[in-house]
Amino acid sequence: MNGHEGSCHCGAIRIELRDEPREATECNCSICRRTAGLWHYCSPDAVSVAGEATGYVQGDRMLTTWHCDRCGCTTHWTAIDPAYERMGVNLRMFEPSLWENLPRKQVDGASF
Repeated sequence: MNGHEGSCHCGAIRIELRDEPREATECNCSICRRTAGLWHYCSPDAVSVAGEATGYVQGDRMLTTWHCDRCGCTTHWTAIDPAYERMGVNLRMFEPSLWENLPRKQVDGASF
């Protein structure tokens, strides 16, 4: 493996990240506030997700937010439109050493 491995709390969902995060994004939209997501945006080609995740599509119907049915951790999001070549991986699924010293970008998702 040439990247980083993470998982939800119970280990049922495993994530391999094959690129190096340069910043972490915190969003204040209604779902990110509740799930405490700390997002790394990347190409779907840079991520492998293994295990059974359940998707939730919120009101704007642009993203599917994925979580573990067992422990409830929000692991990642994917775009509903396949032409949108970006996804978000919740960095909190990885060891803090990966993300604790990254610069934080604040996004005002509540105003979208």
